[in-house]
Amino acid sequence: MKQLILMIAACAAANLAAQQPPTPAASDSLTPAIDHHQHLFSPAVHNVSPTLPPMNARELVKLLDEAGIRRAVVLSLGYQFGNPNKPPVPDEYTAVKAENDWTAAEIAPFGDRLVGFCGLSPLRPYALEEIARCAHIPQLRSGLKLHFGNSDVDLTNADHVKQLQRVFAAANEHRMAIVVHMRSSVTAKRPYGAASARAFLNDVLPSAPDVPVQIAHLAGAGGYDDPAIDEALAVFVEAIANRDPRMKHVYFDASGMIGVEKPGDKLNLIATRIRQIGLDRVFYGSDGALPPAYTPKKAWEAFRRLPLTDAEFKIIANNRAPYMEGTH
Repeated sequence: MKQLILMIAACAAANLAAQQPPTPAASDSLTPAIDHHQHLFSPAVHNVSPTLPPMNARELVKLLDEAGIRRAVVLSLGYQFGNPNKPPVPDEYTAVKAENDWTAAEIAPFGDRLVGFCGLSPLRPYALEEIARCAHIPQLRSGLKLHFGNSDVDLTNADHVKQLQRVFAAANEHRMAIVVHMRSSVTAKRPYGAASARAFLNDVLPSAPDVPVQIAHLAGAGGYDDPAIDEALAVFVEAIANRDPRMKHVYFDASGMIGVEKPGDKLNLIATRIRQIGLDRVFYGSDGALPPAYTPKKAWEAFRRLPLTDAEFKIIANNRAPYMEGTH
């Protein structure tokens, strides 16, 4: 009788378990869920920037698969055509629109893998018009990519700041997140550092109070050798420590921070800054792929050279930008 009771109890337990939803599998702590900073390189971009070999969406997805990364944010390079430090592009705005449209068409077949951002120079006269246009393109309406270096934006220039206020306000109005390469032009030797970061914090950020703002490359341009980068990032670290409300929707991506073959003399400093920013604010990104030397897989392997714990890597790997909510 006792055995029969035990058998009945076991069967009941098994039936109950079968009715319960399955326990979600634990995320792989060593694989990012999302690459938050990627690019495609159109033939037109290659023509104006020959160092960027063509890369289409299918090729990018293959590289993501190689790294085990499911999703990526593709940032249009439309701003390349408005770079004042390069030869002028005939009918510039037409070229910008064509690049954004090409990016949208490329990622359209991969809607479950790729999310696109509109790209443009914020200082050009068509900037607000293009933001409004992109806001109605399904593949690009999630956000706006700005590149202060390629657009020769100087945050210590009052006229530039006023135009940035208009652009950020327009993105906010259309509920478009903003990914910003904040580092000013290295080629043109524009000023950068704490003063630029304070101008961004005090005068630009308040114009987009309701949308996520993702500062690329931990406020740099890839790498961390230039002391001006840490000076700029320190401004945001202090603001976060002081619970500055302007930092409520501000995040950072760590794309391109660790070179594949670079010595690691800044690894401890970068890890310290990431902890000061707060792990939840840091998104993983690898930046544009240049295979075979630089791929999403190699970028993640390089990033893991940082002296962070496995638990810390797991948090960063599984962070998901607010603009990705509601996507697959």
